[in-house]
Amino acid sequence: MSKVKVRKKEKEIVYRKKLIRRRKPNRSIFGDLALYLFLAFMGVIMVFPIVYAVNSALKPLDELFMFPPKIFAINPTFDNFSDLFVTMGKSWVTFSRYLFNTVFITFVGTAGHLLVASMGAFVLAKYDFPGGSTFFKLVTVAMMFSGYVTAIPNYLIINALGWVDTYWAIVIPAFASPIGLFLMKQFMEGLPTALIEAAKIDGANEWKVFSSIVMPNVKPAWMTLIIFQVQALWNNKAATFIYSEERKTLVYALQQIQNGGIARTGQAAAVLVVVMIVPILIFVFSESQILETMASSGLKD
Repeated sequence: MSKVKVRKKEKEIVYRKKLIRRRKPNRSIFGDLALYLFLAFMGVIMVFPIVYAVNSALKPLDELFMFPPKIFAINPTFDNFSDLFVTMGKSWVTFSRYLFNTVFITFVGTAGHLLVASMGAFVLAKYDFPGGSTFFKLVTVAMMFSGYVTAIPNYLIINALGWVDTYWAIVIPAFASPIGLFLMKQFMEGLPTALIEAAKIDGANEWKVFSSIVMPNVKPAWMTLIIFQVQALWNNKAATFIYSEERKTLVYALQQIQNGGIARTGQAAAVLVVVMIVPILIFVFSESQILETMASSGLKD
């Protein structure tokens, strides 16, 4: 390329940069203000249930029955939480046992679902094999059926396998949730095939490609999948399959306290906060990582 062409190219780049600097947004100041006010209003609406639930848990009994109800606690107290733990301590199954059951089901179910969905999605997205498209169509159709429709077939299968009244009655079906496979497959299709082929040329095997190349680049998808699965399993009462009290989940035990009548209204408010705190924390930490990953790692062919 001649020096004249290089200079023209440089002048063109400088001119474009000046145009970009001079470019102004199409919205006016009033438009920006209206947009911010709308976003602030929607934010208040979304955070209001959480604020009200936390304040209800901090209210003494006389404020809980106050009419008209107050949003914020006038005399905040932790008596509702202390009463809740006292009531749980009187149960012949300890609070720690209920907590262990829920944490075990949530952790194993989420980890297994993430692994199975990711590996299946990788094969469906990056390999052509007979019946692959048909299988994915079946997965898509399976998403149309709610848990109420599949409850009886699931129970019959789990009963035939001898898993009733065990953790596996909740954990194993969580592995096969269709939403995870669908989400991961759709996301992996946007991953450049050239990146995978380059890794294979460098000598990487299938597992190395999957664990070191594919999974780090689809982090937004599996972080979102973790949010969905943790929320589903943490709030699962498992009352349909688990009958032994020592295997019951924390949510089931807390809801039994919640159904204790008017005398336990304060404890019921505390139960709501205890149940929702873990999914909210998981969402907050995962959501920040999702935004960071989506902003910094975009690959295109």
